[in-house]
Amino acid sequence: MSKYKVVVSDQVFPSVEVERGLLADIDAELSVASGDVESVLATAADADAILNTYLPWTADSIARLEKCKIIARYGIGFDNVDLKAAADAGIVVTNVPDYSVEEVATHALALILSSLRKVVTADESVRAGTWGIDNFRPIRRLSTLTVGLLGYGRIARRIAAPLAALGAEIIAHDPYLQPGSDMPPLLEFETVLSRADIISLHLPLTDETRGIIDADALALMKPGSILVNTSRGPLIDLDALTSALGSGQIGAAGLDVFEVEPLDVSRVEGVPNLIVTPHMAYYSEEALAESQRKAATQVIKVLTGEKPDYQVN
Repeated sequence: MSKYKVVVSDQVFPSVEVERGLLADIDAELSVASGDVESVLATAADADAILNTYLPWTADSIARLEKCKIIARYGIGFDNVDLKAAADAGIVVTNVPDYSVEEVATHALALILSSLRKVVTADESVRAGTWGIDNFRPIRRLSTLTVGLLGYGRIARRIAAPLAALGAEIIAHDPYLQPGSDMPPLLEFETVLSRADIISLHLPLTDETRGIIDADALALMKPGSILVNTSRGPLIDLDALTSALGSGQIGAAGLDVFEVEPLDVSRVEGVPNLIVTPHMAYYSEEALAESQRKAATQVIKVLTGEKPDYQVN
């Protein structure tokens, strides 16, 4: 019998051989659960560690873990784990905050530039047999525009560099940071909304940020401005945004995340100037391998008495 039992609560990767190989070095057996919470708990109740992606870990579920020492999330966010309940149970919760910084920044940049240059609608127009630019006027020069970054962490900093290199003015809002020489101007939330031509969201999902882009926030934005979200779906009131796109108050939007996934496409059907992608900003083959390796490493460190790199509770 192995020394440790580690359970993957919801398998989303093509393979878990990366984790299996790493965990074997500490004599840990890896099991992959499936199904709903009850089915997972049937496998995971006596686990020493949980590797988790999307499955919610509530206080009730956590209370049924008999000897778990760590819930290690593969991703950046951790809003699907009750951190207080885990802490009260003596369970460490970790994430992998730096595994897909490049990928998400690149995807956000792609959505910004595609929206600004109207790439998707232009492609559809050409395929429909229409040639010319009259249907796409106006298109603004990026170097004349201001980009507002809501949240200025790793990903926002990564996207700021190429946008600034292309000539855009960068401003940001982040209440947890102090101004510094290596930062853009840090402004109030409402100021960023009203000054920026392009808004990109890079915020965690908290009680304070849920629904932060609602009808009132959208009304503060410049007419015709662009909104991009590669962060967390519930940050945006989707109905308010589609209404603003339909009226032309918002010029374009690019969304990779949604409050309920998969997206009910009827909610965006016929909405103009909207690009949607299926929560893929995090993805590259290299990012997946990095996430698997780093999440498994947190498990190994906690089970062997070391301090984890990315504890969040």
